[in-house]
Amino acid sequence: MKSIWIVDDDHSIRFVLEKALTREGLPVRSFSQTREVLAALEEDTPQVLVSDIRMPGGSGLELLNTVKKQLPGLPVIIMTAYSDLDSAVSAFQGGAFEYLPKPFDLPRAVELIRRAQEESERESVMEEAQVQMPEMLGQAPAMQDVFRAIGRLSQSHVTVLITGESGSGKELVARALHKHSPRAEGPFVAINTAAIPKDLLESELFGHERGAFTGAQATRRGRFEQAEGGTLFLDEIGDMPLDLQTRLLRVLSDGQFYRVGGHSPQRANVRVVAATHQNLETLVKDGRFREDLFHRLNVIRLRLPPLRERREDVPLLARYFLQRSAGELGVETKRLSEAALQRLVNFDFPGNVRQLENICHWLSVMAPSLVVEAKDLPQELLSAAGPAASHGNGSSDVTPVGSGLLSAPASLPAPGVSLPPSPDAWVAEMAREARRLLAAGEPDVWDVLTRRFEASLILTALDLTRGRRIEAAQKLGIGRNTITRKIQELNLDA
Repeated sequence: MKSIWIVDDDHSIRFVLEKALTREGLPVRSFSQTREVLAALEEDTPQVLVSDIRMPGGSGLELLNTVKKQLPGLPVIIMTAYSDLDSAVSAFQGGAFEYLPKPFDLPRAVELIRRAQEESERESVMEEAQVQMPEMLGQAPAMQDVFRAIGRLSQSHVTVLITGESGSGKELVARALHKHSPRAEGPFVAINTAAIPKDLLESELFGHERGAFTGAQATRRGRFEQAEGGTLFLDEIGDMPLDLQTRLLRVLSDGQFYRVGGHSPQRANVRVVAATHQNLETLVKDGRFREDLFHRLNVIRLRLPPLRERREDVPLLARYFLQRSAGELGVETKRLSEAALQRLVNFDFPGNVRQLENICHWLSVMAPSLVVEAKDLPQELLSAAGPAASHGNGSSDVTPVGSGLLSAPASLPAPGVSLPPSPDAWVAEMAREARRLLAAGEPDVWDVLTRRFEASLILTALDLTRGRRIEAAQKLGIGRNTITRKIQELNLDA
């Protein structure tokens, strides 16, 4: 097990943390200066780094910046005096996992380090799983048939038809089929037949001779010739015009085609992989797709499941996309809180993997902090009711705490309060209390009720998490700084 590294010029701080962590069975190394840490990093790496901000010979923020460049996934906890909150903000901006204000409560400090250790272990597991991520499309059971089919087809030249909703990753499957085929050394050429006007599609596929039409000033090789010896991926094949379907059928039947305006047959040594989001059987019945071409393409069919059928892949995919976006933008990789991640998992993703990728890119640009909270997600997720929400167990929704919400003393939690008979009962109770206070002419009714509401929410969350503020903040969907500030404003520490 890797060690927890403590960096502080104060011997008493190091001693107290060493003893507490050792009692917890955690290995510890201590350093009094940042240069000692930098020297140690040449030979070893910690599982968690806990560092003071102000030290002679180099600040904790400078150490944070250096360590994050070498070990971007390492959780770093910054210790700071209460007057150093500006520095704490800088620490978060630099990628710190959390800050620990001095003087600190020792059990809570150990708990925070435990959480950072768990985060470090999750990072390691995810990084190992991430190695093959660009090719591995998912690890859910719904994807196993696809993986097995790719393996079975690895030595085959047979035509393959991939079906699946838009954005589900059909081209990635086609590329995997090519990469693991005998044609892997040849080119992979892709064309979206729905994205090219009908008048140009024939030339794009088969090429043209010089003078074949106005503007054809030179002979041009089409996609079939460009893919010679390799794989041609025909995406959205269901949108191909009927006259071109006839030409495609001829190529698949006898391996020959003619350029537009040409008279000499061209040989096509190409493996065709086609894909569609449409139901080709329905198109055949409607007369919009040739039945003989359908049977030519439908030799092997692979159905790619939508993302909502493999929700367990969402965390791995989200992490990969966040890492890739961060690399493209040159910023620190954002991390998803448990509440935010659960929102993603519960979302149906009508745009499938492509939509998840776009959301992760948006978060890399727009999320205000390194840890993405549920409230930071784009509106399309916040306004959507996921599958869990319809059953009353949405992860980031706050559960009503009962009819005593507004009358419970602010300094006392209300564990074990029974749920109201309907989800709106607590709203009715709040309305009755508001009416009573307004009728009595009480001043500042807004502030009074708001404080009671916030206090009851926070105390209930703290009761559920046994006093763990960070976890309570995550459950409530607010930031760690927000819950700390609210606890002070509402005098909940008393």
